[in-house]
This record gives sequence, structure tokens and C-alpha cells, in this order.
Amino acid sequence: MNSINNTGSSQEKKLKRNLSNRHIQLIAISGAIGTGLFMGSGKTISLAGPSIIFVYMIIGFILFFVMRAMGEILLSNLNYKSFSDFAADLLGPWAGFFTGWTYWFCWVITGIADVVAIAGYAQHWFPTLEAWIPMLICIFVLLSLNLLTVKMFGETEFWFSMIKIVAILALIVVGIILLLTSYHSEQTNTSAALSNLWQYGGLFPNGMMGFFAGFQIAIFAFVGIELVGTTAAETQDPTKNLPRAINSVPLRIIFFYVFALIIIMTVTPWVFISANKSPFVELFTLIGLPAAASLINFVVLTSAASSANSGIYSTSRMLFGLARKNDAPSIFGRLSRRFVPANGLMFSCLCLLSGVVLIYLVPDVMTAFTIVTTISAILFMFIWSIILLSYIQYRKKRQQLHQQSLFKMPGGIMMCFICLAFFAFVIVLLTFENDTRQALLATPIWFLILAISYGIHRAIGKTKQTN
Repeated sequence: MNSINNTGSSQEKKLKRNLSNRHIQLIAISGAIGTGLFMGSGKTISLAGPSIIFVYMIIGFILFFVMRAMGEILLSNLNYKSFSDFAADLLGPWAGFFTGWTYWFCWVITGIADVVAIAGYAQHWFPTLEAWIPMLICIFVLLSLNLLTVKMFGETEFWFSMIKIVAILALIVVGIILLLTSYHSEQTNTSAALSNLWQYGGLFPNGMMGFFAGFQIAIFAFVGIELVGTTAAETQDPTKNLPRAINSVPLRIIFFYVFALIIIMTVTPWVFISANKSPFVELFTLIGLPAAASLINFVVLTSAASSANSGIYSTSRMLFGLARKNDAPSIFGRLSRRFVPANGLMFSCLCLLSGVVLIYLVPDVMTAFTIVTTISAILFMFIWSIILLSYIQYRKKRQQLHQQSLFKMPGGIMMCFICLAFFAFVIVLLTFENDTRQALLATPIWFLILAISYGIHRAIGKTKQTN
């Protein structure tokens, strides 16, 4: 525990608690409403049909307990700055090393997916535009904003999230109006009706295998839901603001995911929704409102930018924490005059540029997006599993802190095992499709690199102690 406390005190002097309740609430919403919903839901609908609604509800239900486990541990010791800290303390130094670096890599991969998505959205307006141009512009703008202050990150994320929320609310309202007026689409020759959910092959048109296939990509829609856990060191009044943000997750999932997708599939039957395009944009295109489609395209573009912004923020903070524990080069543990880990920010943005290389090698945006999102989803499931395993150890080692906790995880250890079994089930599902299987086979390379790095890191540490 000493290492945690020492790290905590040194960080406390420098990282400023400048994120208010409204910032934390909107960052949590932003984490729950990601690029996966806007960009990936077209493919999940094509795989699972209307049963995709149940897929999102099940994943949201499971991840709520992951969030509650994380929340209880973080609030049990305010010297923990993120789940990397408590993993190291409860599971051992290896867990902190693996969690910190994997989370950093997760967000780099997710950031690449986001900038790839941005390229796709930009091509809605400029079909001949080279994909790497909007990607480069996005990375440069977000780096500039993050280099200013943490409050600037909070403000940027606040307004990005507001755009997303207002857009989804508007889409739901417009959809309800179209539903009540039984709007008839000339392009699809169908009318908006609730019966569209079951008239085209039932709720499970592709059978149980189609339903299970939906989990593969839907899980990516939730990456970033744990982002609020990396803001712990810069949150004002964490004992009040973190529980608020975590407890509102189920309502956000039901409202933003389930309602939005129900509306989309009642207005436009699922069989007409393209797997390679955003169904949010397609909805307005199919009902003959291209101007509205352009507006929604702008919204989903800002959503991707928001997710990339979150990624740049969290990777820099994770590198900062790793450097302070000597698990990363010390250069990443330095803060700028504005109390921002500028070196970590610039390094992470440099890594995002590999997305430009990816889009050059795999010109099809949706193919590139699927490859990257699958790798990201697998790595995020590792992070969520580490949080659950840490909670199991916390209950064994810190029983007194659990008894004193005012934010206990519902279901306790039993719920942890249920969640872990669910993640194992999703991993098995990833073997069914060719594109997701390739990503699954590539992922162990990362853990092999980490294991070798950790071995070298420990050997160097022991040599220094001997000398």
C-alpha cells in the first residue's frame, strides 16, 4: 500500500481536481454512447435483426456490475487514481503493469477506430476526399485542445456529449412522429409501424446464431463505459460524483441505445438497413430527408471525435500513472505548466497516426473498422475482467473496508463470476465469424509483448536494487 500512497501524494500535488459534476456526468454519458452505437449498430442489426435490442440490454446489464465493482474499490481508498492502481495493489505489480499498458493500448486502438470512422463520415459529404486527410486534421485539433488544461478536456467533452444527447433525443422525437403518422417511405415502399419489429422474420430473424453474432460488435459500443474510473484523480468530490455517474448507466443504456434502435427499426424495417453505413444517417436518407441526414452525419462525426478525445485523455493519464510507478519511461510522468501530461498526450497522438497507415492498407472503411473494433473489444474485456478479479481480492483482503462502504456492489462476488462467465462466452462467439476470428488470433501477440516487457522490466528493477 505504501507505493500507492506515495504515488497518490505526489500526484495529488500536481493533478488538479478541476472536473466538476457536470463534466463527470457527461464524460460518463460519452463513455456509454460511443462510435460503436453510431457506426457499428448497422452491422449488428444486419446480423441479429430486432433481437439486437436484447443484446444491448444484456451487455449494459453486465457492465453495470463491472462499474459498481470499480466504484466500490475506488471509493474505498481515494489514493487510487484509476483501476491500474488498485489492480497493482490487490492482484500484484504484474496486474498494474498489464492493466495500465493494455488500457493505454485499448484506447489507442479505439482512437484508431474513431478516426477511421471520422474518415467514413467525411466521405458522406466529400466522396472523393482521401481518407487520411480528415483523420490527420482530427488528431491535430484534439491534441491541441488536450494540451491546454484538463478543464478544457472536460468542456470539450461536455459539449460533444450534449450534441450526441440532443441528436438522439431529436431522432427519437422525429421517429415517434413518423410512427404516429404511419409515414410511408417511397424508397423502401414501407410504412412506419411498430409491427416492423416482428413482421420481417420475427424478433430473431437469423435464429439464435444471428442473435449471438450481434454480441461480437455490440460489445464495442460499450468500450469507454469505465472511463469515469480514470477521472478519479481529477474529480471534485469523488465520493458524491462517481456514484452518481455510475448509477445512471442503466437508464442511459435503455434510453439511448434501446429506444433509439427501436425507433430506427420501426421507421425503417431492419432488412433495409445497410451493414456498412450508420443507421442513424440512413434513417433520414431512406425517408427522403437528405438535409437531415447531413445533420445527423455531423452529429455522428462529433461522436467519433468525442470518443477519440476521451481516448487521448485517458491514455495520457494512464501513461502518467505508469511512469509514476516506474512502469513506463519517466518522461511520461512529467506535467506541463498547465498540469497536463503533455509528453503522454503527444506520444498517444503519434500512435493514432497508425490509423492513417491502416486506412491505406485496408481502404474499405467498414472492414478496417471491424478489425480494429474486435481487437479493442477483446482487450477491454480483459480490463473489465481485471476489475472484477480485483474486486474478488478486495473482498478477501479488505473485508473491513467493504463493511464500511456506502457504495457496495450489488450481488458481490457471485455477480463477479457471472460477469466473468459472460465475457468468456463472448470470446467463444468471436471464433464464429472470419473477420472477428482473425482479430482474436492476433490479440495474444500483445500479451506476449507485455509478458516479455514485464520480464525485462523486473530484471532491470532487481539489478538496480542489487547495485
